[in-house]
Amino acid sequence: MAKIIVVTSGKGGVGKTTTSAAIATGLALRGFKTVVIDFDVGLRNLDLIMGCERRVVYDFVNVIKKEATLNQAMIKDKRTPGLYILPASQTRDKDALTMEGVQTVLDNLAKDFEYIICDSPAGIEQGAQMALYFADEAIVVTNPEVSSVRDSDRIIGILQSKSLKAEQGGTVKEHLLLTRYNPERVAAAEMLSVADVEDILAVPLLGVIPESEAVLKASNQGAPVILDQESQAGQAYLDAVSRLLGEEVEHRFLDVQKKGFLKRLLGGK
Repeated sequence: MAKIIVVTSGKGGVGKTTTSAAIATGLALRGFKTVVIDFDVGLRNLDLIMGCERRVVYDFVNVIKKEATLNQAMIKDKRTPGLYILPASQTRDKDALTMEGVQTVLDNLAKDFEYIICDSPAGIEQGAQMALYFADEAIVVTNPEVSSVRDSDRIIGILQSKSLKAEQGGTVKEHLLLTRYNPERVAAAEMLSVADVEDILAVPLLGVIPESEAVLKASNQGAPVILDQESQAGQAYLDAVSRLLGEEVEHRFLDVQKKGFLKRLLGGK
C-alpha cells in the first residue's frame, strides 16, 4: 500500500517545492518507487525544479478530466530510476481539482507506487486542502521566522481537523522541516532557533536545511538539490529522508562553524 505524504506550509516561498523534489528523489534513491504530484494548479513550478518542463504534454487536471491517462501525463525522471513526476496545469483554475478526481488519481497511483509525494500550494485555499486531505503523513515546511511559523501552526490545525484521517478519528503523522537556517543569525538573535520553533509548533523535527546557495543553483539547473551531495543542503535532505524512513540520524549544521586558524588570520569566512 502506498504512503501518501503531503509537503505543506502556511506561507509561500519557504521551500515546499524544493523539499518535495528532494524528498521524492531521496526516496527513489533508496529504492522506493515514488511519484511526486504538483497540486499548484495555475502556478506550476515542480517541473522546473525537476528539470522536465519541456517534457510536459498532459497534466494532473487532464487526468482528472479524463482527457489523458496517468501513463500519458506522468513523466519519468531521467536521473533517478523509479521516480515519476505528475505536473500541474498552468492554464486551468484551481477549481479544476475535485475531491473525487483527486481520490481516483491517488487510488490508481497507489497500485503501482510505494510513495506518493503531494507538493501543496501555500496557504489554506482549495488546492492546499485537496493536497493534504488524503495524506498519511505531512512534512510541514517553515522558515525560522515568526510569521512563517505562525502560518505553519494554522496548517497543523487543519491537518488535525480537516484531513480524511481526522474525520475517521485518526491522525496525520506530522514532521517539521526547517529551511534556510543560519546559525550565525540565530546567534545574533536575528532568527528563531530550532528549539524556539519546536516549542511553538510541537511537531517532531525531521530536518534542518541550512541556508545555502546550492539550493538556488540546483533550482536554476533543474536538478533537486539532494543530488548535490557535496553541499550541506543536499546532505541535510539526505539525512531527512533517512529519518523519514525511521532511521536515527544526528542533526547537523545547527551550530556556528568555527573558523580555522588560517581562515581567521586571513579574514576568511
